[in-house]
This record gives sequence, structure tokens and C-alpha cells, in this order.
Amino acid sequence: MTAATTTPETVTYHVTGMTCGGCVRSVSNAITRALPGTTVAVELATGEVRVTGPQTAEAVAQAVDDAGFGMA
Repeated sequence: MTAATTTPETVTYHVTGMTCGGCVRSVSNAITRALPGTTVAVELATGEVRVTGPQTAEAVAQAVDDAGFGMA
């Protein structure tokens, strides 16, 4: 069984379905709750979400999905 590899650098993801500041807060909060120790920056206009710190793409995608949004 292989453990998931974490990525300590900043990774940019594209999140779909965000339409307002409340959406931005929801996505940011969901990721920081799921991945303690990360810093999240969300750009509503482009849908870009930059996550800095230990993470896996799967964990970020799950947090975004749990918040009710999608990833492109």
C-alpha cells in the first residue's frame, strides 16, 4: 500500500460554480478545515484557488466537492 505524496509548494486549481464572496469563503474555509496548515487564496473572477502547504490534489478536490463546488 502506497501513501499519498504531499506537495509542500503552491498549487493552483480551477474551481467551478463560484458566483459570489460567500462562495469564496465557503471554498477557502472547506480547504483550510480539511488541510490544516495550508494557506488558501481564492480569485472569484478566474475561479483560481491557490493552495500553499502540505496537500494532495485528491484532498483539495474532496474539500471543494464537500463545499458544493466542482473542479475543472
